[in-house]
Amino acid sequence: MRYDIIIIGAGPAGLSAAIYSARGGLKTAVFEKAFVGGQITVTDEVENYPGFEEPLSGFDLTDKMRKQAERFGTVFHDEEITAIGLEGLCKIIQTKENTYRAKSVIICTGAHPRRLNVPGEEPLTGRGVSYCATCDGALYRDKVVAVVGGGDSAIEEGLFLTRFAKKVYVIHRRDSLRAQKIIQERALKNPKMEFIWDTVVQEIVGDTRVKELEIFNRKTKQITHLPVDGIFIYVGILPNNELLESRIELDSAGFVLTDETMHTNVPGIYAAGDIRHTVLRQVVTATSDGAVAAWSAEKWIIENYDSLED
Repeated sequence: MRYDIIIIGAGPAGLSAAIYSARGGLKTAVFEKAFVGGQITVTDEVENYPGFEEPLSGFDLTDKMRKQAERFGTVFHDEEITAIGLEGLCKIIQTKENTYRAKSVIICTGAHPRRLNVPGEEPLTGRGVSYCATCDGALYRDKVVAVVGGGDSAIEEGLFLTRFAKKVYVIHRRDSLRAQKIIQERALKNPKMEFIWDTVVQEIVGDTRVKELEIFNRKTKQITHLPVDGIFIYVGILPNNELLESRIELDSAGFVLTDETMHTNVPGIYAAGDIRHTVLRQVVTATSDGAVAAWSAEKWIIENYDSLED
C-alpha cells in the first residue's frame, strides 16, 4: 500500500502532523503499536493546553485530536513497524504483516522517563506520580511533594514546584547534587525545599492517590515513611529510537537531530515531538512540531514530485 506521508507514533506530535497532512490533501497514515495518544493519556488533568478553560484528561484531549485527524481522512494502523528502509527517495515501512511505501515519513515515536521501578509507581502514575512538574505542578498548590533526582532537571523542577507546593522534599541517592552550581545554590537557599541525602525510594504507597513514600537511607540502613501528596521523578529520559533508520543522525543521548523545519539529515524523513532534540517536551510543543513537520514534508514532496513518482 502507498501513502504520501506515513507518521510513526500517535502521540500529540503524530496526531497534529496527521491533521495538517490529511487536511492538506495528502494520503496520510499513522502507525501506532500501543495506544493512540501516547504518554499524556495517563494524565488525569491537563490544564496548560491552550483553548480549554477547564482541565481535561490527556485521553480526552488526544481523542479529540484523533477524531479531527480521521475527519480529514487519516488512516490509523495498529501494526507494529519492524523496519524502515529507503528505495531511492521513497521510504519502505515494514510491519509484521505488510509492506508500505511512502514519499515522506514523520517520526513521532516519543520518549519515556526512566522509571524507579518500585512498587506503587505504575498503578499510581497520573494519580500522584508524575514525571513533569511543568505539566502537573499547579495541581499541588499548598500540598507536600517529593522530587527524586539530583541533576539539573530535578532541581529546576523542584524550584518550579515551590511556586505551588508548601513543601518540596528532594530525595537524592548521593550526598551532593549533580546540578549546575548556580541552580544548587538557589535550591539550597529556598525555604520551601528540604534535602534528604543518601536515600532512595523503595515503595510509593497509596490506594487511589499517593499518600506516602517508603524511603531507605543507604548509609544508616534506616527505613522511614514520608507523607506526601505527590512525587515527581527525574532520573533520566530515554528516546524511543529503536526503529530509527541507521543513517538518521542522533545526539549523544539518542534523540533525533533536526533543523528548524523538523527535517532530519535523511531527505524526506522528519521528526517531531519528544523524540527530537529539544529544550522543552510538552503537549503544546509536540503539536507545534507536528504541524511544522507536516507542512515541511508536503513542501518537500512537491519539490521532489518527479523523483517520487514511479
